[in-house]
Formats: sequence, structure tokens, C-alpha cells
Amino acid sequence: MKRPTIHDVAAAAGVSRGTVSRLLNGDKYVSPAARVAIERAISETGYVVNRAARSLVTQRTGSVVMVLSEPHEKLFEDPNYSTLIRVAIRMLAERDLSLVMMLAGDEGDRERVVRYVRGGHADGVLLVSTHAGDPLLDALGGGPPAVSCGAVIGRETVIPYAAADDRLGARQMTEYFVGLGRKRIAMITGPMDTPGGIQRLEGFADVLGRKATQRLIAHGDWTQASGERAMTELLERTPDLDAVFVASDLMAAGALAALRAAGRRVPDDVAVGGFDDSSVAVSTHPPLTTIRQPLAEMAQETLRLLLALIDGAGHVDPVILPTELVIRESA
Repeated sequence: MKRPTIHDVAAAAGVSRGTVSRLLNGDKYVSPAARVAIERAISETGYVVNRAARSLVTQRTGSVVMVLSEPHEKLFEDPNYSTLIRVAIRMLAERDLSLVMMLAGDEGDRERVVRYVRGGHADGVLLVSTHAGDPLLDALGGGPPAVSCGAVIGRETVIPYAAADDRLGARQMTEYFVGLGRKRIAMITGPMDTPGGIQRLEGFADVLGRKATQRLIAHGDWTQASGERAMTELLERTPDLDAVFVASDLMAAGALAALRAAGRRVPDDVAVGGFDDSSVAVSTHPPLTTIRQPLAEMAQETLRLLLALIDGAGHVDPVILPTELVIRESA
């Protein structure tokens, strides 16, 4: 059976081929009546847009690339990424754009990402989990518009972003522990070359001041295993600690495992607080008291910024969203 063409759509709609072409290429100046007739004709004929041909005219690829700057295994371990991917696919589909997922956890991965983007295969770049000093950030300069889900640090060129107020969230959790009467409050941070790692530690220190000593701080890398290791380290170093703020729910799950292994009761002996309010928070035993960051809204705002830049906006302002304390049984 012959594949329907743009000429077939024009004939069925009773309009010129040029009118059909203008509509398919996003021209706003097509009359409502013609638009309805063309959309009906597309449905009736089963016409499918030839993206390769259209890209030659529009200079658009019809795709956005999401770049996760983490090792491959983290994509499947951390539930936050699935939320971001789900929102991105939905919002891009509304614009008839496809999502391409790429990982940039090492030098080889980064080189592949740069070749792909500079090769003109994407209309925009969505950056996830960027690290300070990441050479990928500069390598992508001069290409299609890029935005970040989460702030970008340690770089002179500003990349637009949407993010939760990490420092505020950390203050909320630490103040809650103080209000409970906890005296030896420790923290497990995220990586200290990421905005979440730095700003959540800053919020912790804002509340405790000089009490936020190095003995009460251990570092993780967002994985559950790192949370378990850091909690074990803290217990060895400061066995009388009575609360721990963990910079992600996934690491907090690891901290709970270490506390169980050490015979510490939660929250009787040690109160535990996480950050994210991800699906992990309600699956742990006990369920986590945590800081809710509005991840779906962050993803929506990030995509909104990127789509505005793709559509020709010369500048967009960063978006910072508030956090919320969610009290459950771990503290």
C-alpha cells in the first residue's frame, strides 16, 4: 500500500500543499478552519511526518537529550531519576519531541555526549546531577540551549536551572531535631562537588554553628551503600550521637541498615531524617521523616525553561522551589 504524502493530506483537506507544510512546521499563521481540516485529513489518510525531511527545512531535530552525569548503575537505583524522566517524556510528547537519554559518568561517556550534541542531533540539552568542574559543561558551550535540573556550581557561564531550596530544607530538618531535644546531631552529606552536597551541609551548619564539627559529619555519594558506610563511620567516631540528618532518602536507607546492625533503635536511640521524600521514604523500616523537594514540579519547570529557549527566548531566570518537612516514624 502506498504511503500517504503531504500532497494527499492537502487534497483531502482542500488546501494547498504549502498550507499543510506551514502547519507541520509550526507556523502560527494558519487559520483555525484550515488547521482543523488538515488535522482531520492527517487522521483520515494516516499521514506520518517525515522527520528527516522536516529537519532540513526547520533546522530542528525533534528531540531533546537528557544527560545524567553519574555512573550507569545510579540511573536504576535512585527513584528521583525515574520521576524526572517520566515528566520529561510527557511534556516533550505534548510538543511532538522525543527524549534521548545519555549517561556521562566517565570521560568516554562525556566524549560521546559531546559528539552527539555537536553533531546537531538535539534541539536542547537537559542536564541532570552535574558536578563542579565537569568538563562537559564547557564542552557543550556554543551548541543547542542547555538547562539543568538542579543548580550548576563552579562555572562562570550561567546555565539556567530549576532547583529545590536545598539549604532551606537542611535547616528545616536540623531545626526539627533541635526542637526534639537531640543533643548530638550528625550529618551524612552528598558529594561535595554537587549543589545538593554543599548547600544541604550549609543549611545544617546554619542551625548548629560551632556544634557542626567534622567529627559529626561524614560524606556519601547518594548511593545506599555509601549511606551505610558513612553511618558506620559516624558511630565509630561519635558513639553517643542521637540524631543524624542524611542528605538523601536512599543514603538514609543505608544509614538505617547500619544502625540496625549496631543495635541502635530508631528513633528511640537515634533519630534519622532524610531528604527528597522519594518512594524510598515510605518503604524503609521505620518510614522516614524527610524533606520533601517538589521533584515533579522541578522537572516541569526545568522543561519549561528549556522549551522557552528552544522557542527562541533569549534569557530565562532560574527557578528555586521551597521544601517541606514531612514527619514520619524515624524521628
